[in-house]
Amino acid sequence: MRPEDWLTQFIEIVAALAAAPIFLGWVSQCRAWLQNRRAPSLWLPYRNIRKLFHKEAVIAQNASRLFRLAPYVVFGTMVLAAAIIPSMGTRLPLVVSADAIALVGLFATARVFMALAAMDIGTAFGTLGARREMMVGFLAEPALLMVIFVASLLSASTALPAITEHLATQTLGLDPALAFTAVAFTLVLLAENARIPVDNPSTHLELTMIHEAMLLEYSARHLALMEWTTALKLFNYACIGFALFIPWGVATGHIGPLGLAVAIPTLAVKLALAGGGLALIETLCAKLRVMRAPEFLATAYLFAVLGLLVHVMLGARG
Repeated sequence: MRPEDWLTQFIEIVAALAAAPIFLGWVSQCRAWLQNRRAPSLWLPYRNIRKLFHKEAVIAQNASRLFRLAPYVVFGTMVLAAAIIPSMGTRLPLVVSADAIALVGLFATARVFMALAAMDIGTAFGTLGARREMMVGFLAEPALLMVIFVASLLSASTALPAITEHLATQTLGLDPALAFTAVAFTLVLLAENARIPVDNPSTHLELTMIHEAMLLEYSARHLALMEWTTALKLFNYACIGFALFIPWGVATGHIGPLGLAVAIPTLAVKLALAGGGLALIETLCAKLRVMRAPEFLATAYLFAVLGLLVHVMLGARG
């Protein structure tokens, strides 16, 4: 790898860290506009993270080292995931070693540490949120793996850069298999990122919350890292969706200044459109009861399987 590639890799990581809170703020703004409410500032997630970093942490007396370590581990896994997702180029030092199945393992690692830390203190809310989070993950991961499996059949590889390069070289058109898997991926994205209709990130009602219940015992820098991780996870899922379904605009060779100048604005436009679409979905949908979440994720898995069957049938007919 050239030194320029490592510099570009560093720029991609910094861009992900900087853009993730903005993306979250953009979704909140679009949602407020669609609901005819006064929109919060686009910089509000930044301000909240900065404010939390300047506060003194308050930790329960019975908290173990796992509770203190979990925010750093979870944040680190999301940063590593952002580094291996081809959001700007497919030939970067860390991106070339990216495997989509290993990427799912990174998300699972973050989920496990969050759940263990939530149960570490022994509060009712933390345990409740951890159990619900593991239930959602248990049902969402098979659907996500099936989506990746369909994409890997199209490109004959489970490496995310290879999938992106193969799809980027195809003519612009609607592949029925990818259409079904895109619907499945959207449902998984909503569930994995605690968005409506599975969860409501703006509520603290104990009967419905999932993700927020696991963060109630955190404060100061630990809570700041958790909030930043939430934004990074949403950003990463959006970039995975771009890599699988909208790969155009990503540099497929050794990315230089010109490729970077094209990739960054293209990514910004994709994020803006994705944020508006996500806000529209959350505005049109109502919050589901917790016990309806398995049906929601079963629907996602069904769409992914339909995508696989359509691919097999069209391949057999061809």
